[in-house]
Amino acid sequence: MEVTTRLTWNDENHLRKLLGNASLSLLYKSSVHGGSIEDMVERCSRQGCTITMAYIDYNMIVAFMLGNYINLRESSTEPNDSLWFSLQKKNDATEIETLLLKTAPKIIDEQLVCRLSKTDIFIICRDNKIYLNKMITRNLKLKFYGYRQYLECEVFRVEGIKDNLDDIKRIIKAREHRNRLLADIRDYKPYADLVSEIRILLVGPIGSGKSSFFNSVKSIFHGHVTGQAVVGSDITSITERYRIYSVKDGKNGKSLPFMLCDTMGLDGAEGAGLCMDDIPHILKGCMPDRYQDRIHCVAYVLDINSIDNLSSKMLAKVKQVHKEVLNCGIAYVALLTKVDDCSEVLQDNFLNMSRSMTSQSQVMNVHKMLGIPISNILMVGNYASDLELDPMKDILILSALRQMLRAADDFLEDLPLEETGAIERALQPCI
Repeated sequence: MEVTTRLTWNDENHLRKLLGNASLSLLYKSSVHGGSIEDMVERCSRQGCTITMAYIDYNMIVAFMLGNYINLRESSTEPNDSLWFSLQKKNDATEIETLLLKTAPKIIDEQLVCRLSKTDIFIICRDNKIYLNKMITRNLKLKFYGYRQYLECEVFRVEGIKDNLDDIKRIIKAREHRNRLLADIRDYKPYADLVSEIRILLVGPIGSGKSSFFNSVKSIFHGHVTGQAVVGSDITSITERYRIYSVKDGKNGKSLPFMLCDTMGLDGAEGAGLCMDDIPHILKGCMPDRYQDRIHCVAYVLDINSIDNLSSKMLAKVKQVHKEVLNCGIAYVALLTKVDDCSEVLQDNFLNMSRSMTSQSQVMNVHKMLGIPISNILMVGNYASDLELDPMKDILILSALRQMLRAADDFLEDLPLEETGAIERALQPCI
């Protein structure tokens, strides 16, 4: 008889993403293989990385991950790395909390006991009960502690990762950093409330990834890959007009205080692509209240793999746009897209770019071509063919967006007093 997991497809998918798309193989199920802790350990020993999951109820799972089940009967068990996590279903969404510890699991009185500095923090009992101390429940945001009956206990072998959990640790830290970036942008407000939202203009050659960048930003805030802006190829531009996209914080959430303005792609051929005569009108705003409609930051979107192959005519058009941007005093950044391996671009602390020889060469090329400060040359891997979100990719996309918002704030702060006053008057309610 085939033994199947209690995990739903959605829960398993969340777990696989948490573990870097590792695969799970069911080794033990208490309702099938019996409730003996010794039998569980015997069945799961020397299987490599394992996850032990206790199903508290239909909406809550508590689990821990070990490098291996070994030597659990010895009197002295050395602490090793373990990952603890909870999955809780709330309002049709699954929330995951994680905790990294060095614990020493062992069998005591027919119970599996995990200790931290001689303190019992987790126990799987022989009568379908678990024990969690306050430290564990607080960090995993659970609303109970002490003993609790569980519905089922399952153990999985985790395949596709290293036994020392280093890859998992990096993924966990990446998720934490990604969440901090998300929180920063959700809390963002334009400088001095001079405008209600920041407008970021995306300019670049056809197929460079402008529309894909908007789709990627929207995907992160919606929690799944989306494709509102139709994406073209490197030959034809799908965006045939000026489009302004707002981003909501979730499907039914509030609109975030920035807008991404997508233009038709630049084309090296004369009279093709974005009309150069339109650039000043787009930058300064075409509506009567130009202070509310104007652009606050320009992002030059370039395919990192094609920078060396830009034609002289294409480069001339980019420089022409940049000249208009400089004349208007608008903030600007360069956005290098289509980075192949986002994890290699990021340093271990995720705070800065770890530029490889290839990417460093391309960054310097853009710096020399346009005179953009290196700190404002950003790299991303957009969601184009992906089916699932990736925390490493999210970090690059959110870091780039945050840098654009900061550049826009610098622009607003440097506005002449007469323009600032005009904006403030425009914001006053009519009486």
